[in-house]
Amino acid sequence: IVSRNELFANLFYQVVILGEDGHKMAKSLGNVVNPDYVIREYGADSLRIFEMFMGPLEMATPSSTKGVERVHSFLNREWRMIASEESTLLGEVQDIALTKEQEFILHSTIKKVGEDIESMSFNTSVSQMMIFVNEFTKATPRPRSAMEQFVLVLSPFAPHIAEELWKILGHTTTLAYEPFPMFDPAKLIQDEVEIVIQVSSKVRAKLVVPMNAEESAVVAQAMTRPDIIKHIGDKSIKKQIYVPNNLLNLIVG
Repeated sequence: IVSRNELFANLFYQVVILGEDGHKMAKSLGNVVNPDYVIREYGADSLRIFEMFMGPLEMATPSSTKGVERVHSFLNREWRMIASEESTLLGEVQDIALTKEQEFILHSTIKKVGEDIESMSFNTSVSQMMIFVNEFTKATPRPRSAMEQFVLVLSPFAPHIAEELWKILGHTTTLAYEPFPMFDPAKLIQDEVEIVIQVSSKVRAKLVVPMNAEESAVVAQAMTRPDIIKHIGDKSIKKQIYVPNNLLNLIVG
């Protein structure tokens, strides 16, 4: 049985990486980027995720220092979501229950990354993890259970950072033998959705409404908001543009 990390390591040999000049890297062309330099500057995990994030494995992809920097920035944000600069657990990470929205994001991430690993679509896995970090970074406090499951999802992609975070989260044994998290299909069903409310095509508010809510119900709820009423003023609504689960645009004049 091949471990997750061995699988990812072997896959790197299939990637065709181009130099910034658009030609396949070769010593004879003088366009080779030494991985030792990248690792020294940004760390092995940054290089590892950069290679996965470059695009589908079957496509030739140009190397880019800026691309490594972006991935390195993502890993820094992921670290700061859980740990301090002194490598201690942030006070924001607490033993609290997840909200419905957080459960949806977490289980969507587990499902997406798990399926992408099976299909070797690693670039979209990284994109989904970035979505997770963006959403949970906004949360204060942050559920410890969600952070732990995310670290397990991250571990095949960034094993060194994940191992450190696993210990910071209070574990005394390695995560290398921990199973990949399982998603709950029931957590992927959304009962509510946030939609944008526009007045004459300008965003004025956001509302949380039931999934697939009727237009009349959304308009009625919007008209209870002072920020919407203020922008309508003494004008009348000439037209309503409603995109279910997305937006309501009230054209006034």
